[in-house]
Amino acid sequence: MVDVTGTSTSRPRSGAVSPVARRVAGGRRNPHVVGADETAPRWLRRSAGVSWRLLVVVAAVVLVFYATSRVQLLFVAVFLALVFTAVLRPLVDAMDRVMPRGLATALALLAGILFFLGMLTYVGYSIATQWNDLARQFETGIDQITDFLESGTLPFTITNDQIVDAIDEGVAWVREHAGDIATQAAASAGSVAVGFTALALAIFCTVFFLARGTQMWTWFLNQLPVRVRESWVTAGGAGWYTFSGYTRGTVLIALADGVLAFVLLSVLRVPLAAPLAVLVLIGAFIPLIGAPAAMVVAMIVALAANGLWSAVAVGVGIALIGQLEGHVLQPLIMGKQVSLHPVVVALAVTAGTLTAGILGAVISVPLVAVAWAVYSRLRTLDPPMDEEDAADGSEPVDDEDDGARPAGTTPVAAPPGG
Repeated sequence: MVDVTGTSTSRPRSGAVSPVARRVAGGRRNPHVVGADETAPRWLRRSAGVSWRLLVVVAAVVLVFYATSRVQLLFVAVFLALVFTAVLRPLVDAMDRVMPRGLATALALLAGILFFLGMLTYVGYSIATQWNDLARQFETGIDQITDFLESGTLPFTITNDQIVDAIDEGVAWVREHAGDIATQAAASAGSVAVGFTALALAIFCTVFFLARGTQMWTWFLNQLPVRVRESWVTAGGAGWYTFSGYTRGTVLIALADGVLAFVLLSVLRVPLAAPLAVLVLIGAFIPLIGAPAAMVVAMIVALAANGLWSAVAVGVGIALIGQLEGHVLQPLIMGKQVSLHPVVVALAVTAGTLTAGILGAVISVPLVAVAWAVYSRLRTLDPPMDEEDAADGSEPVDDEDDGARPAGTTPVAAPPGG
């Protein structure tokens, strides 16, 4: 644009620096003049940007964990309600075809409660009927173990007097800490009451999740802006598919492990086969930890009741059940619904145990599986690399192939015809 005197008055284009700005002292270093801060290296600016974003994410995760710890009973109740819903949902959907949804929900929930109470009743009856025989066999087994320790076949020898002294020390410790033990017992009684409260709340929530779960999810989506509803639908579908598949698969695998353990212990004539089978069933819900713990308890009972070789047979049998679970049952039942590397499972279980004890060990794997499923559905995946391409970065750089170029320099293209 030219004014009446003929002088050009065109404005500098966006991003360009006017001659006046260039003449300003320190203009090249002033971000308000030039538009970019060049006082720090690019790698440092990028690292700082990534660092503060990571700090925000870590702060959000810590806030979620803190809030969860303050309402732990509520969290446990909702988690149990989701587990019950995932297990009973197929049964409710099947009965919904021939009866009202509310009636199907009531019948399915009643069937689940009766199954659980029936299992507890059978375990209690087994303990009551076999307790006297087990006490005698256990006493005999203890005598056999004592004779084995005193026989001198081991590199060390433990005498009967040393065993008696150890028992006396244990009794004296119990007497000295009787008050602490009573306090812990009272706290455990309170925990039992809290557990029943969480269970009642979980059953209450399960009724509504089974009967009106779709309507509740639709209501939640309608409270969100339209632009984000599709992402929430995708994330919710992926998360629920993974969580329900993991829960139902774990329940089926636990039942199979319990039945196989019961058959094994019954064939080997190990006392309390039913309670030990239930212990194996419960252990299946705790990855990496539950099965070995149940195996050790079963081996101790078999050792005390029937001797060393029976304990060895029990250990080998339960280990084979674990191999059957890992190589046959899990791929057959769960398929690709939960695709977590064993290293990720081990780290998740360890972190959950350190954070929230046994409860953390139980819920850590499904939570990680759901988070990974949601992330996998929402992310944009670039073309994958081959293993050979990924391994090229670990080889040394050849200076001759690289032209022995100094670090930080950029090759200059040759002029045309040069």
